[in-house]
Amino acid sequence: MAKITPSLWFDGNAEDAAGFYVTLLPDSRIDNVYRSPADNPSTPAGAVLSVDFTLAGQRFTAINGGPQFPFTEAVSFVIDCEDQAEVDRLWSALTAGGGSPGQCGWLKDRYGLSWQIIPREMGELLANPDRERAGRAMEAMLAMTKIDVAAIRRAFEGEPVA
Repeated sequence: MAKITPSLWFDGNAEDAAGFYVTLLPDSRIDNVYRSPADNPSTPAGAVLSVDFTLAGQRFTAINGGPQFPFTEAVSFVIDCEDQAEVDRLWSALTAGGGSPGQCGWLKDRYGLSWQIIPREMGELLANPDRERAGRAMEAMLAMTKIDVAAIRRAFEGEPVA
């Protein structure tokens, strides 16, 4: 068991959210669903109190805590994507059903949780020691919502992006 497990606070839809998240990535599953043994301020007896789940090998807990603490962009999850196809698949899945795109690879899913969907190559291009080339890649990235790694690569090489 991991020493630290992130806990996500939901407003009554923890089981639905966890069930959705585990469909996104390999090595993901629902581990346990806990039902409230008695009425409490946020959950009636018998209702889902919390869900333990694993997402890409990382354990999480989702609790049905109520509406008091909605998610903000102050906490987000970064998914390191192998290629553009993975970026496209995850972007579509996470923005579907009420999610919303943000800038520079950020989005909010239908539950309000923020994600950064980032192709691995983008990080490599931005970290390149050639500041001029990396700067062009950065400028291209800053103009995007969903990341287009081919366009960032073109900018890096000094080619027109559009």
